[in-house]
Amino acid sequence: MLEFAAMSKPHLFIDGHAGTTGLRIRRWLADRDDMEVRTLDEADRKSEAARRNAIRESDLAILCLPDDAARVAAKWGMESSTRILDASSSHRVAGGWVYGLPELVPGQRNEIRDAQRVTNPGCYPSSFILLVRPLVDAGLLPADAPMSVHALSGYSGGGKSSIKRWESADTGLQSHLFEAPYAVDRVHKHIPEMQRYSGLLKAPQFLPAVGPFACGMRVQVPIHQSLLASGVTGQDAWNALAERYRGEPFVEVAPFANGESIDEWSLDPTALNDTNRIRLHVFPNPAGHLLLVGLLDNLGKGASGVAIQSLNLMLGLNEETGLQR
Repeated sequence: MLEFAAMSKPHLFIDGHAGTTGLRIRRWLADRDDMEVRTLDEADRKSEAARRNAIRESDLAILCLPDDAARVAAKWGMESSTRILDASSSHRVAGGWVYGLPELVPGQRNEIRDAQRVTNPGCYPSSFILLVRPLVDAGLLPADAPMSVHALSGYSGGGKSSIKRWESADTGLQSHLFEAPYAVDRVHKHIPEMQRYSGLLKAPQFLPAVGPFACGMRVQVPIHQSLLASGVTGQDAWNALAERYRGEPFVEVAPFANGESIDEWSLDPTALNDTNRIRLHVFPNPAGHLLLVGLLDNLGKGASGVAIQSLNLMLGLNEETGLQR
């Protein structure tokens, strides 16, 4: 059965509240008094009938589910007036869905605010897109540039199975001394949204890795000098990011600095854990190359935090409510 209190506020249902994203959303909403957050008790949370009814009876449902289950649950919402915020990767490039990255382009917030169906961005793509899209829009990086991205995530990004594997005494992974690449044998599911929302005409090469820490993320985008428009400098790239994100509460553009300022602690992937912030860096190289770097919490700005941003917008609330900077 549903767990809920007063009936005078917007009704929010979290389908999949026991997963990593759902747990973080629920925790960050725990002290909110401007909405009624509903979940199903343990006996019913996997019941299709109970879940369907809960979605249909809510004003807004957040789907924190595996992709196949999210597609089914989204259809239940479409059968009623319930608005849907899908945290899975099922609908990120699907027609009829609004991409839930408020800082994407001017006007994106209005799109989210008015949408019936919003798809939450992926953790890796959020950083890649926020780093690259302003450069494409400004003409500093041609849209047909062949791009690559190397990213390191905490093991919570793989969900409960990954957490269990990395924290098991049997695997010894807690004493792992280097990052572990993965998905080298397939086209990663994040690539379509990376391409579409960055404005690129070619799919980027994506090289993800996981490290021996639970949460945190570092996304690195190297740009060879030959890919940049003629005469473009690191300062130009930094200016484009600084201009695009001026005044943004959750996107920080780090001061422009050369690579000499980087030491072993400078780009800690866990630096922004438990916040909804992302920090963007631009590092020039004397040969004319650039390195773009984004730091974020993969379960914060990379998942649950950005979902709450969209949730706030969809309910007509202050976007920053309940979020840590």
